[in-house]
Amino acid sequence: MTNPEKETSFAETAMRLSGKSEEEARRTGAVDRVDDEVEALFAAQYKTVNSPVHRAVWESAIPIDLFTTPQEKPDILSNPVMQKSLEVIRDYRRRNAQYDERGKISNDLLNELSKAGYWGLLIDKKYGGQGVSVREFMAFLTRVATIEPTIAGLASVHGCIGAVDPLRTFGNDAQKEKYLPKLASGEMLSAFALTEPGAGSDLTALKTTAVLEGDNYVINGEKLFITNAIEGRTVGIVCLVDGKPAAIIAELPPKQNEHFQIVDYKLHALSHAYNNGLKFNDFKVPKENLLVPLKGDGLTVAYHGLNMGRLALCATASGVMRMMLANMMPWADFRETYGKKIETRELVKRRIARAAALIAGSDALVSWGSWLLDQGYRGELECIIAKIFGSEAEKECAIELFMKTHGGRSFVQGHLFGDNVHDFLAPCIYEGEGEMLGMAFFKSLAKEHGSTYFEPVGLALQKHGIKAFNPANPAHAWALKSELSTYGWWYVNQLLGGKDKREISGMDPKLNEHLNFALEQMHQHPLELSEAMVKHQLKLPDRQCRIAEMSGRVQDTVIMIVTALWAHEKNDRVTTMAADILCQDLTRKLVGERPSDSYFRDCSKLADLIIEGEFKDLQGIEKADIIFSYDKNEDSKSKMKAKA
Repeated sequence: MTNPEKETSFAETAMRLSGKSEEEARRTGAVDRVDDEVEALFAAQYKTVNSPVHRAVWESAIPIDLFTTPQEKPDILSNPVMQKSLEVIRDYRRRNAQYDERGKISNDLLNELSKAGYWGLLIDKKYGGQGVSVREFMAFLTRVATIEPTIAGLASVHGCIGAVDPLRTFGNDAQKEKYLPKLASGEMLSAFALTEPGAGSDLTALKTTAVLEGDNYVINGEKLFITNAIEGRTVGIVCLVDGKPAAIIAELPPKQNEHFQIVDYKLHALSHAYNNGLKFNDFKVPKENLLVPLKGDGLTVAYHGLNMGRLALCATASGVMRMMLANMMPWADFRETYGKKIETRELVKRRIARAAALIAGSDALVSWGSWLLDQGYRGELECIIAKIFGSEAEKECAIELFMKTHGGRSFVQGHLFGDNVHDFLAPCIYEGEGEMLGMAFFKSLAKEHGSTYFEPVGLALQKHGIKAFNPANPAHAWALKSELSTYGWWYVNQLLGGKDKREISGMDPKLNEHLNFALEQMHQHPLELSEAMVKHQLKLPDRQCRIAEMSGRVQDTVIMIVTALWAHEKNDRVTTMAADILCQDLTRKLVGERPSDSYFRDCSKLADLIIEGEFKDLQGIEKADIIFSYDKNEDSKSKMKAKA
């Protein structure tokens, strides 16, 4: 296991051995150490190496119990605060009063939600909050997103990546008592200022500084892409203190001044929320607002909240896709081509079925991930999968399914797609761009294996002065005989290991078949990953496309396992069929086959059930008016007259 107390990490050592510059090696090592520091916050059984995904890849027997999400309670949304909040949001939506004159969520609505207790759901009751579980919170976000997605997003910003999580996790008693009650009541709404013009995926490039002068830290620098960043908000700011990243809680003044300015750059996405830049010029914050983690620094604080934020993104995407599917149905029923409703057309039916499949996958990943977080798991690998899948699913549903079904009307002002297209696409970037996250996923997945088997080889190469290892060179093999024999035993055991096959009592035969296919795929992943490490050796970090491809294969396999088991536990006909469609899609992606005619028939059968109203989760979702509707009867009369 990687030792967080080591002076240099495996990644840093590998970078130096591969000939990278000292600067790149140092920065890579810094990120690796932050990851170790976050890991140190969790009990041994909940660290990444003991997570379901890590164990499934590297252990011979897959821990099915850790992939089987218990059914959620029927009353999971019964909390009075949740019910009151939903009433408030629906009321404002019905009155078309949710936005102000700038098109942003109105202060009246934000204040009404404060009275309802909306902002304190994740805050402990001792500080005036509700202390709901992660699973309850995520299920609630999905429901909120079916009404007004921006409101769901703001709850995530405030509770998951804003000031709430940093204070709950890293604040001292005085800081918690000062801020958490106000954050729970909505007197304070929060954001988190991490990104800078030159520091996005590379957070080692931070330049904003905080210098202690007397009783205050004096902050100078600029932050970018900060949601909920306006005057009067409470913001967690990551900056450099004595050259090291630190996190400070700051109360932004009610008006801009010479020390603090808002940078408004007219972002297309987040059209109904404020996403701005922040400029600090000798901006003072009391020194007691510095968060001091027991382990780590400001990046540790930032990294900790990201997992729940990523899960929240998937939960919100699931609600948004429900809204899209619910709004496809009236149009598919209304629109006719050549005398037949388009809901009878096979292409449209496939789109309806695919949308339901994407919703099923997102729901499964959110339920599973939140259940793991509630148990105490770090959930890094699991939440990355949820974020990537949810954001890509929302993008596909918007472009390939929703837009194409509505045709030209999609681009008319007032249409759900045309008015919100940037919001549907932007989640692919939020909380880490998908392919970049995929590489981070691979790194975390391969870290222990590399440290155990490949770091000793690298150090031995350095010791013996071998710049490029050649296994055909007897001298090289002899010099590394001890290190290679250790790896050889592992490799042989993997080759000889048996397949992991399960027969789940009462499981739909198709889902059980998908499960066993995924288990077989999972059995192949360790050798694929390890052989890539052998082939590319210290150059592997530069093979970004290969890393992303391998990472994606593991993620798709995990999604199949989770979705099949989740659908089995849910025991609902539409859910089972939707999960089957998703698993068929993922199987073809993994093996490179074309869809069969039976697959298209399965899509049509699922679509017919949804058209008949069997997808209960779509009930109660508000549907927009049909734009440029026409009188079909009048249209028919005109045709008759023309013929005459």
